[in-house]
Amino acid sequence: MRDSYYHKLFGYKAALEAERVLKFFEKERPNDKRPRNAIEAIKAWAEDRRTLGMKDVRKLSLDAHAAARDVKSDDAKFAAHAAGQAVGTWHVPTHALGAFGYAGRAIIANKK
Repeated sequence: MRDSYYHKLFGYKAALEAERVLKFFEKERPNDKRPRNAIEAIKAWAEDRRTLGMKDVRKLSLDAHAAARDVKSDDAKFAAHAAGQAVGTWHVPTHALGAFGYAGRAIIANKK
Protein backbone atom coordinates (compact mmCIF):
# COMPACT_ATOMS: atom_id res chain seq x y z
CA MET A 1 0.00 0.00 0.00
CA ARG A 2 1.40 3.41 -0.96
CA ASP A 3 2.45 5.53 1.99
CA SER A 4 3.10 2.52 4.20
CA TYR A 5 6.11 2.55 6.48
CA TYR A 6 8.02 0.03 4.35
CA HIS A 7 7.16 1.70 1.07
CA LYS A 8 8.54 4.99 2.37
CA LEU A 9 11.54 3.20 3.84
CA PHE A 10 12.36 1.69 0.43
CA GLY A 11 12.02 5.14 -1.16
CA TYR A 12 14.23 6.75 1.45
CA LYS A 13 16.94 4.10 1.22
CA ALA A 14 16.90 4.28 -2.59
CA ALA A 15 17.23 8.07 -2.39
CA LEU A 16 20.21 7.80 -0.04
CA GLU A 17 21.93 5.33 -2.35
CA ALA A 18 21.32 7.49 -5.42
CA GLU A 19 22.50 10.54 -3.51
CA ARG A 20 25.72 8.73 -2.63
CA VAL A 21 26.74 8.54 -6.32
CA LEU A 22 25.18 11.81 -7.46
CA LYS A 23 28.61 13.46 -7.22
CA PHE A 24 29.67 11.57 -10.36
CA PHE A 25 26.88 13.18 -12.35
CA GLU A 26 27.27 16.62 -10.80
CA LYS A 27 31.01 16.61 -11.49
CA GLU A 28 30.24 16.42 -15.20
CA ARG A 29 27.05 18.54 -15.21
CA PRO A 30 27.11 20.78 -12.12
CA ASN A 31 24.21 22.94 -13.28
CA ASP A 32 21.87 20.10 -14.25
CA LYS A 33 19.52 19.54 -11.32
CA ARG A 34 17.27 16.86 -12.82
CA PRO A 35 18.72 13.87 -10.92
CA ARG A 36 18.99 15.88 -7.70
CA ASN A 37 15.36 17.00 -8.05
CA ALA A 38 14.27 13.36 -8.33
CA ILE A 39 16.24 12.36 -5.24
CA GLU A 40 15.01 15.30 -3.21
CA ALA A 41 11.40 14.61 -4.16
CA ILE A 42 11.42 10.96 -3.07
CA LYS A 43 13.25 11.82 0.15
CA ALA A 44 10.72 14.55 0.96
CA TRP A 45 7.85 12.13 0.29
CA ALA A 46 9.42 9.45 2.45
CA GLU A 47 9.83 11.97 5.27
CA ASP A 48 6.21 13.19 4.94
CA ARG A 49 7.35 16.62 3.79
CA ARG A 50 5.82 16.37 0.31
CA THR A 51 3.02 14.64 -1.51
CA LEU A 52 3.63 13.15 -4.93
CA GLY A 53 1.35 12.02 -7.70
CA MET A 54 1.92 9.87 -10.74
CA LYS A 55 2.31 12.91 -13.00
CA ASP A 56 5.05 14.31 -10.72
CA VAL A 57 6.89 11.01 -10.41
CA ARG A 58 6.75 10.30 -14.12
CA LYS A 59 8.24 13.69 -14.97
CA LEU A 60 10.93 13.50 -12.29
CA SER A 61 11.91 9.99 -13.29
CA LEU A 62 11.93 10.63 -17.03
CA ASP A 63 13.90 13.85 -16.51
CA ALA A 64 16.56 12.03 -14.48
CA HIS A 65 16.83 9.28 -17.10
CA ALA A 66 17.04 11.93 -19.85
CA ALA A 67 19.90 13.56 -17.96
CA ALA A 68 21.76 10.26 -18.24
CA ARG A 69 21.70 10.62 -22.01
CA ASP A 70 23.34 14.04 -21.77
CA VAL A 71 26.59 12.90 -20.14
CA LYS A 72 29.62 11.11 -21.53
CA SER A 73 30.99 9.07 -18.65
CA ASP A 74 29.44 5.82 -17.51
CA ASP A 75 29.61 6.71 -13.83
CA ALA A 76 27.61 9.90 -14.46
CA LYS A 77 25.07 8.00 -16.60
CA PHE A 78 24.53 5.35 -13.97
CA ALA A 79 24.21 7.97 -11.22
CA ALA A 80 21.44 9.76 -13.14
CA HIS A 81 19.66 6.44 -13.77
CA ALA A 82 19.90 5.65 -10.05
CA ALA A 83 18.05 8.89 -9.31
CA GLY A 84 15.35 8.04 -11.86
CA GLN A 85 14.85 4.62 -10.32
CA ALA A 86 14.82 6.03 -6.78
CA VAL A 87 11.92 8.39 -7.46
CA GLY A 88 10.15 5.57 -9.30
CA THR A 89 9.96 3.79 -5.95
CA TRP A 90 6.90 5.93 -5.20
CA HIS A 91 5.07 4.10 -7.99
CA VAL A 92 6.52 0.61 -7.51
CA PRO A 93 8.59 -0.16 -4.39
CA THR A 94 10.83 -2.60 -6.27
CA HIS A 95 12.25 0.31 -8.28
CA ALA A 96 14.44 0.76 -5.21
CA LEU A 97 16.39 -2.27 -6.42
CA GLY A 98 17.11 -0.44 -9.67
CA ALA A 99 18.48 2.51 -7.73
CA PHE A 100 20.86 0.23 -5.85
CA GLY A 101 21.87 -1.58 -9.03
CA TYR A 102 22.65 1.60 -10.93
CA ALA A 103 24.48 3.10 -7.95
CA GLY A 104 26.67 0.02 -7.77
CA ARG A 105 27.40 0.27 -11.46
CA ALA A 106 28.31 3.95 -11.02
CA ILE A 107 30.81 3.09 -8.30
CA ILE A 108 32.40 0.37 -10.41
CA ALA A 109 32.56 2.61 -13.48
CA ASN A 110 34.19 5.34 -11.42
CA LYS A 111 36.95 2.97 -10.35
CA LYS A 112 37.98 2.25 -13.95
